[in-house]
Amino acid sequence: MINLAELGRVFIICGKTDIRRGIDSLTYIVKKSFNLNPFSGCVFLFCGSRKDRFKALYWDG
Repeated sequence: MINLAELGRVFIICGKTDIRRGIDSLTYIVKKSFNLNPFSGCVFLFCGSRKDRFKALYWDG
């Protein structure tokens, strides 16, 4: 299990996201919709339509 607290700031993207999207699409959402840098070392969590599924976006360099 990955401890998200050790990775830095964690942003939870509220609302439904199509988690079938790829890395590029999720990066675009972070950049354009929230005006955040997806390459900053923060963790971005996306929730799908089912509330028990998440997808994480994290740039480790």
